[in-house]
Amino acid sequence: MAGAKTGTDAVFERHRARAFGVAYRILGSASDAEDVVQEAWFRWRGSDISAIRNPEAWLVTTVARLGIDQLRAARARRETYVGSWLPEPIVTAARETDPTPEERLSLADDISMALLHVLERLAPEERAAFLLHDAFDYDYGELAALLGKSEAACRQTVSRARKRVQDAHPRFDTSAREHLRLANAFSAAIASADPQALIDCLSEDVIFYSDGGGKAIAALNPLFGPDHVTRFFMGILKKRPQNFVTLPATVNGLPGFVMQDDAGVHAALGFGVSDGRISTLYMIRNPDKLTRIEPR
Repeated sequence: MAGAKTGTDAVFERHRARAFGVAYRILGSASDAEDVVQEAWFRWRGSDISAIRNPEAWLVTTVARLGIDQLRAARARRETYVGSWLPEPIVTAARETDPTPEERLSLADDISMALLHVLERLAPEERAAFLLHDAFDYDYGELAALLGKSEAACRQTVSRARKRVQDAHPRFDTSAREHLRLANAFSAAIASADPQALIDCLSEDVIFYSDGGGKAIAALNPLFGPDHVTRFFMGILKKRPQNFVTLPATVNGLPGFVMQDDAGVHAALGFGVSDGRISTLYMIRNPDKLTRIEPR
């Protein structure tokens, strides 16, 4: 009996990463995604595993349904959120080489800060349908079963969501190496508190989003243009603590950096790059969204 239980556990663990990926993309929150996967685990343990023909499909469907319900509840909280709401970042060690096309697709194309930020404009079912179809290859029959709608209705939902994403999603036209160069240059400009070096990294139409959640200094509204963005950074740098450092990191699949001191990590920054300059900046300072980042 114990062996059978261990076997079912192994099946779940084999698909855990994919389940987390679905939940994170739907919710934009790693901590909420972990809660959803944990709930799916409890349901898995309480199910008749022998009756589940395709464990991966069962798990993705369960996580998607739980994610939609969780997102509906989260929407009410996000409407009263202080300032801009940005996704909880996934931060890993910085890359020193360009990713392969396959790695770039899996790492960045569907978890980038830019895309997750745009997905906040979609209704929960739209978001889930778009992601499951375009990122996880669900067909319309599978979506219909998941959402309780006709295939035609699901096709319309995905088409509408895709158009909204394409219309709003900024297009970045740079290599990973160029992106890394700019991330490092901007990080160095922050570390040295050099306003001209900051300006030199930014495009004329740069947009800066910052998320403090009312718990850390952040701009309540997006900032536009290099002068406004530079003034913001120079303002917070005047109050930087001792032993403040910027460290390169991969933020949602693309080069970025974290800011930390002896007390721990207090910001993660991601970028969008166009025409050799940073065109979009995402800065997460809400401490609740930085708990998964290990200080170095």
